[in-house]
Amino acid sequence: MSLTDRPTQVRSGETFDVAVIDAYLKAHLPGLSGTPELSQFPGGASNLTYLLRYADRELVLRRPPFGHKAKSAHDMGREFRILNRLNAGFPYCPKAYLHCTDAALIGSEFYVMQRVEGIILRADLPPALGLGPARAQALCESFIDRLAELHQVDYNACGLGDLGKPDGYVQRQIEGWASRYAQALTADAPRWEQVIAWLREHQPADHPRPALLHNDYRLDNVILDPVHPTRIIGVLDWEMATLGDPLMDLGTSLAYWIEATDPAPIQQLRRQPSNAPGMLSRRQFVERYAEHSGLRLHNVDFYHVYGLFRLAGIIQQIYYRYFHGQTQDKRFASFIQMNHLLEQMTVQIIARSPL
Repeated sequence: MSLTDRPTQVRSGETFDVAVIDAYLKAHLPGLSGTPELSQFPGGASNLTYLLRYADRELVLRRPPFGHKAKSAHDMGREFRILNRLNAGFPYCPKAYLHCTDAALIGSEFYVMQRVEGIILRADLPPALGLGPARAQALCESFIDRLAELHQVDYNACGLGDLGKPDGYVQRQIEGWASRYAQALTADAPRWEQVIAWLREHQPADHPRPALLHNDYRLDNVILDPVHPTRIIGVLDWEMATLGDPLMDLGTSLAYWIEATDPAPIQQLRRQPSNAPGMLSRRQFVERYAEHSGLRLHNVDFYHVYGLFRLAGIIQQIYYRYFHGQTQDKRFASFIQMNHLLEQMTVQIIARSPL
């Protein structure tokens, strides 16, 4: 049985005219022949990702989600530019080929990129992968090392020096996510007032060495080599990448990292196999990152709480679309419970934090 990530049938309400895309691609990419087969990658809850399979070539198409979207989110041109330029300095990025701004074709702008074929992990390690504790630890260490490697990329040399504004990054993130959360609030959502107040009170100065941030770095956003599955061959989903404090990016990744020893309610949040035997704990994650990034770490609780609040903001924005009937994807119905669990988790961290 192949463990390579495979697309499935396009979800209801998320398809488009294949003939229109086919004509556009053939006008811009030489060598395409035949009629492509359209399918959709099932993972992800934000931008939509499709596979166009020609007889001798496969292309991946990315477009924004349907329904209400935050003003600055889902910028296809920005993500295309990042992939186009970053690949030279961080070769785990897929190559981007085309960016189309003509929304008349499929109802939105989109871009087309290389398909990197490999394994993408979901909630649990597939038994057929054969990753025992030692190899799971090796994969985990490789995953952390790639994050540290990204934070050492010379973003100016890649032509991405204007991607973001590192000065004031920490404060902008706290206030920005507080504002976005308020705009996506529904009647059944928690308010997060205590957590927002704590983040404002304890926010540190920006890190003196800004870095290129992925801003959504987790195990299901990396592609593993099918032959050597402890080796990462691709990193996906660059829509939120920017320049800023690398420790904020670390906090974002920690928010997804559910350990085997976390209580049962928290286990409900897990969307990656970070609980598998051999996987590092959050404390070990931080230690490994510090070792390979060369950065001094302090106030880890702040960055972890920030990551959890940010994750709740993303979840609430998605749930808002479901709540108002702008998407019919049933996966999003449970997001409100996830939001409540995240708030409870942050309150517990704050209660025992020495900050």
